[in-house]
Amino acid sequence: MPVVKTSAKGQVVIPVELRERIGLRPGGKVLVTLAGERKVAIEPVPDDPIEAACGMLQGGPSLTKALLEDRKEDLEREEKKFARFLRHARLPQQRKRVRKS
Repeated sequence: MPVVKTSAKGQVVIPVELRERIGLRPGGKVLVTLAGERKVAIEPVPDDPIEAACGMLQGGPSLTKALLEDRKEDLEREEKKFARFLRHARLPQQRKRVRKS
């Protein structure tokens, strides 16, 4: 691991071997985070974050399938709930028909 100095402005020069390894180009942006008490992590920010994130959930559980299952359960629950109300609403109409006959 190479040791580098900080400038008076707090700047450091990342060695060329490390820049090449992480794909950091001149003018590229980096994310600097604190990783522990006394460690700093430097990660390159992709030019197109949306494109970089594409496929990162591949191979995991299908969130779309889970969402569709939840919506199906909700629909069934609502249909049962409203069916009960509709049955009660139809009873007086049916009684009126029976009385008229």
